[in-house]
Amino acid sequence: MAKLKIDGNEIEVPDHYTLIQACEEAGAEVPRFCFHERLSVAGNCRMCLVEVKGGPPKPQASCAMGVRDIRGGPNGELPEVFTNTPMVKKAREGVMEFLLINHPLDCPICDQGGECDLQDQAMAFGIDSSRYQEDKRAVEDKYIGPLVKTVMNRCIHCTRCVRFTTEVAGISELGLIGRGEDAEITTYLEQAMTSELQGNVVDLCPVGALTSKPFAFTARPWELNKTESIDVMDALGSAIRVDTRGREVMRVLPRVNDQINEEWISDKSRYIWDGLKTQRIDRPYVRKDGRLQPATWGEAFGAIKAAVAATSGEKIGAIAGDLASVEEMYALSELVKSLGSENLDCRQDGTALDPSLGRASYIFNPTIEGIEQADALLIIGANPRFEAAVLNARIRKRWRRGNFPIGVIGEAGELRYDYEYLGAGPDTLKDLADGNHAFAKVLTDAKKPMILIGQGALSRTDGAGVLVTAAKLAGTVGAVVEGWNGFAVLHTAASRVGGLDLGFVPGAKGVKAAEMLSSMDVLFLLGADELDFTAKKAKLTVYIGSHGDNGAHNADVILPAAAYTEKSGTWVNTEGRVQMGNRAGFAPGDAREDWAILRALSDVLGKKLPFDSLSELRARLYAAFPHFAALDEIAESDSAKIAAVAKKAGKMNKSGFASPVKDFYLTNPIARASAVMAECSALARNNFKVAAE
Repeated sequence: MAKLKIDGNEIEVPDHYTLIQACEEAGAEVPRFCFHERLSVAGNCRMCLVEVKGGPPKPQASCAMGVRDIRGGPNGELPEVFTNTPMVKKAREGVMEFLLINHPLDCPICDQGGECDLQDQAMAFGIDSSRYQEDKRAVEDKYIGPLVKTVMNRCIHCTRCVRFTTEVAGISELGLIGRGEDAEITTYLEQAMTSELQGNVVDLCPVGALTSKPFAFTARPWELNKTESIDVMDALGSAIRVDTRGREVMRVLPRVNDQINEEWISDKSRYIWDGLKTQRIDRPYVRKDGRLQPATWGEAFGAIKAAVAATSGEKIGAIAGDLASVEEMYALSELVKSLGSENLDCRQDGTALDPSLGRASYIFNPTIEGIEQADALLIIGANPRFEAAVLNARIRKRWRRGNFPIGVIGEAGELRYDYEYLGAGPDTLKDLADGNHAFAKVLTDAKKPMILIGQGALSRTDGAGVLVTAAKLAGTVGAVVEGWNGFAVLHTAASRVGGLDLGFVPGAKGVKAAEMLSSMDVLFLLGADELDFTAKKAKLTVYIGSHGDNGAHNADVILPAAAYTEKSGTWVNTEGRVQMGNRAGFAPGDAREDWAILRALSDVLGKKLPFDSLSELRARLYAAFPHFAALDEIAESDSAKIAAVAKKAGKMNKSGFASPVKDFYLTNPIARASAVMAECSALARNNFKVAAE
């Protein structure tokens, strides 16, 4: 720790802090444009000038000077820093005047207006006039893809975007070319950016040079209602803010959560909002004469009642989709059980995970934040870049610190960091588990090895065997020891861990999701769209969901439900953290929240569910499963269960592992309804073809 005085106040800070961080710790406001806590220091905007007592007789850039770089007085006095002296004030005014020399007067039509760092700091630290009379320079706008709009006349060359793409996203797509007044930020060849995290440069840009292209000229920040919520586009549960105007979602932004997403979100999370408006189901439908016809709620419920009355409990089934919240899965499971059925499944991809094996066998035990403590990593049957882009950035962050060997079993793809390709499938995994592979020693020698196993390895016919072998490997290399559990299951569905926690899986006499399609008389689909409907033989399929996707096209009765931004719901992320999303708007037309639909249906079926409100539902849920009440916490799991899994018998076939995510941008009904995601998907396919050629 280091002691120093800031504006006369004594403070103690870690000795690796820069002066700007020390000033913040002391409560002194220091303006900045280029400095960012999660990026390397550039020191090129010079806005964060401070005065250092005993230092050179000129202002110092506080972002580029550490607390260890300044000295105290000759008699042991503490080093002193001043942030508000006349010298500092004059220096900052001069810097601001220089920054505004070439900046255009775009504020009335700039999308950054109202949340622009340059605007705010010019007001607080600048002056009201300029001595510069010459012509301003002009820079051509660049095409860098369908997500980020460029107005490069506004660029102040802070290089935050360049450092983000290089350091965090892991691909050097932006750079600065030219010198002096000819300097400009560009992709050089003016190609679309390919990173799945590129939208974050919009948040990083302190001026209006990079703004959101889909959001451009649609709303002003002060017109929007802001709701803090949780993202469900992948299983990470990134913290987001949903901005709405009236009923309409206008944009999605990240919130800071160091435990999960830091302050980044993936492009799918950020730009999905146009899919919330299109292909929506806003009224009930019933299939008559082979065609889906609009119907009333009474007619839709009547058709379901007739079908349920004509069959028995063992011929009724329910499958929960990837975006379902815990509350609606709980309501559906209670309804189906009351009808005498044990046919429940939240694993529409057929993954081998099962709550009977213990919670530790299906969550990301080391936690997302714990990736930074790991010192070796094995990835089995996953492509984190597409399955969890923000988690992949966290792996890259750890890799950049060094001494972090990474091995991959499965598909060899571009992960944005170096790794050793070990093999394609089960044979390599078995060799590792038996200690017959060189990388096994790397894992054994590591103090905190981590084994990341994806759904590409677990959702196969031999998924149970793969899980057993991976658990055996974890025991062999010491990945599960006192104080460290490195067995990490990476999910791709936001609802999956919550469903497994609930026990939304087939009972003793129940059948799995794939078999339900061909054997049930009445089948409830709770937003389940990722099934192979060519095998469907169910007499009556009821789809409860928000979008007209695969499930709705193959349904006999459609009940319109709310999307994730239109309801308050609980989701459990891949690491087992319980999180609550909040309602930002209301569902269109006759659509209702899923739990309310199921409560009304239960009354018609004569099996009335024992709750009339969401709070009553949650009270019953928390009584049955207490850990759902502990928001933002991870319930403890028994690590010994992984050793128990390792002792089970399991066979594996010879085929290689493949990631389940073939197209990052089109993984769920909301994404497939989005025009922006469709454009990104088309660009990604073209880039892949060009790269392959």
